[in-house]
Amino acid sequence: MTLNELILKCKEQDSKAQEALYKRYSGVLFSICLRYSPNKAEAQDNLQDAFLTIFKKIGQFKGKGSFEGWIKRITVNTVLQKYRKQKVYRIEDEERIEQEEELTVETETVPLDFLLKIIQELPDRYRLVFTLYVLDDYSHKEIAEMLGISDGTSKSNLARARGILKTKIDNYNPQ
Repeated sequence: MTLNELILKCKEQDSKAQEALYKRYSGVLFSICLRYSPNKAEAQDNLQDAFLTIFKKIGQFKGKGSFEGWIKRITVNTVLQKYRKQKVYRIEDEERIEQEEELTVETETVPLDFLLKIIQELPDRYRLVFTLYVLDDYSHKEIAEMLGISDGTSKSNLARARGILKTKIDNYNPQ
C-alpha cells in the first residue's frame, strides 16, 4: 500500500491502516519522544499521545509538504504541550544570563547511550530547551514562542543545561 493510500484509509479511520502507519513511523517518532522525555516509559506514553493526535488530525493533512515532517511536528507539539501544562519554567532576568558556553563532546570517549541518558535526566525545562535548540535547530525566539517563555529564559535554560551536561561528561568514568 502506498503512503497516499495509507493516509486516505487512515482518514476513513481504518484500524488496519492506522496500525500500518504506526508500524511505519513509530520508530522515528519514538526517537523524537526519547529526546524530549525524561525516561523511556514517559517517551512511550508521549508516543501514544502523539499517534492519538495524528489520527485525530489526519484529515487536516492536505498532501502539501512531507507527511513525515507533518507527523514529526505533531509529535514535538504534543510532547511540548504536555510539559507546557506542567509550568516547568522559571522567568529569568535577561541581564543575568551568562554568555552561552559551547558543549563539545569527544564522542569516541562518551557512548551515545550515556549522552541520551544524561540528557533525559535534565530537569524538564532544561531538557526541552536543550533538545529544541541543539538537536532540532530552533532559535531562541522560536523556542520562546513554542513554550510561552522569554528569549532570555530560553537562553538561560540552555546555558544551565549545558553546564549540567558538561559536569556529567567531565565526571564520566567508564567502568
